[in-house]
Amino acid sequence: MHSHAFQRALAGLAEGRAAQESDFWSWREIMYKFLQFLGPEDMFRITCQLYVELVRAGYAHVCEFHYLHNDPDGRPYSNRSEMANAVIEAAKVAGIGLTLIPVLYRFGGFGGMPPEPGQRRFIMEEDAYFRLLNDLRVRGDREGFRVGAALHSLRAVSAKNVERFSDDLRCPVHIHIAEQEKEVAASLEWSGSRPVAWLLDHANVDERWTLVHATHMTDGEARRLAATGATVALCPTTEGNLGDGLFNAEPFIRAGGRFGIGSDSNVCTDPCEELRLFDYGQRLRTQRRLVLNTEDMPNAGAFLWLRAAEAGAAATGSPTGTLAEGMSADFIRLDEEHSSLSGKGGDTLLDSLIFAPGSGMVCETWVGGRQITANGHHPRQEAVASEFKKTTRSLKELI
Repeated sequence: MHSHAFQRALAGLAEGRAAQESDFWSWREIMYKFLQFLGPEDMFRITCQLYVELVRAGYAHVCEFHYLHNDPDGRPYSNRSEMANAVIEAAKVAGIGLTLIPVLYRFGGFGGMPPEPGQRRFIMEEDAYFRLLNDLRVRGDREGFRVGAALHSLRAVSAKNVERFSDDLRCPVHIHIAEQEKEVAASLEWSGSRPVAWLLDHANVDERWTLVHATHMTDGEARRLAATGATVALCPTTEGNLGDGLFNAEPFIRAGGRFGIGSDSNVCTDPCEELRLFDYGQRLRTQRRLVLNTEDMPNAGAFLWLRAAEAGAAATGSPTGTLAEGMSADFIRLDEEHSSLSGKGGDTLLDSLIFAPGSGMVCETWVGGRQITANGHHPRQEAVASEFKKTTRSLKELI
């Protein structure tokens, strides 16, 4: 549900303590520095590597939250789709389903603050953004990928931008929100409201919307959000890596809230690990076991996998997430001889997939009725890895 493909090459490069306070905001400065050196070819190589890894792990579709629009000096490319093209072509190489989600990013903070130098590659005015969105839709209709739209965050756009997205767009709409407590405090200072509450008060939030992270919600906000039919995209390994906090899941899910998962900064490319960490975080938060599963779905692994898959349909804007007539044939085959799966069946099979030890349980991934991997192997993985290493070696020299 949520990926920043370029950050796959950043994984492992931001784990040294370079400041007195190491948090999301100091990590962001490292990310900005890293971006100074990425060109379209690097973007293609990195995204190919990531998407091959995602397919091998069992992801059949990815929502690419794409905000890397400009060159390293902040100038628009002569072809405004230059960086988006790299993502599209990489998805073809990997064979993964793609919902490309170009991102509107205009400001450096709440209330229209000027962007920082490190944000210059993201900035795009609204009219240019909608021209890009239209170009990508036309190409997507022709080439078979989906297109959504995104506001980067409330701090990066205006209230009028939110209103236009809310009223005019009929495609999936995504937004980062309430990821950090500092963001919540800044929203309160700017508007007197917490981010999720402000969005619910000022936008027509419905089934089209996917709120990414929504980490810091009150119980009341969680229940209000659930009532809209919107989906929350959780990215547990990234939220853990960045020290974001734990999502307030129990009131949201008890009120019927929909959730799915994303790989976000791509420090992890395994959906089972994302789901397991999400569940364990709630057990640690409440000091109880089996916090999330419901009476109609009593097995934790089955609840997590099936609910997350089903929610993917809204976030991707595609007929995916369930095995039924008329839906996309996106599915995985498990290795029934794997030590953790042997002799398992029914919901216990999914429980073991998520909570039992061992890698290599996913042996095939099928996307749209096409088999992409066999015995855990992708036919392009060696060639893609070789090209990826060219970029990572050059970045090592520069950073």
